[in-house]
Amino acid sequence: MGIDDRVESAADKLKGTVKEAAGKLTDNDKLEAEGKADQAKGKLKDAVEDVKDAFKKD
Repeated sequence: MGIDDRVESAADKLKGTVKEAAGKLTDNDKLEAEGKADQAKGKLKDAVEDVKDAFKKD
């Protein structure tokens, strides 16, 4: 996994965490859901890159 991919997935997870917290703080269900979706997107990118890395090692 390239460093740029790791940074991008970490940014997605961080952005999601902030959005989710802001949504909870303001009682905005849509913003909270967007935050959870962004976090899931970041985790999915990590998982895809981990699979790619596993195949590169062989």
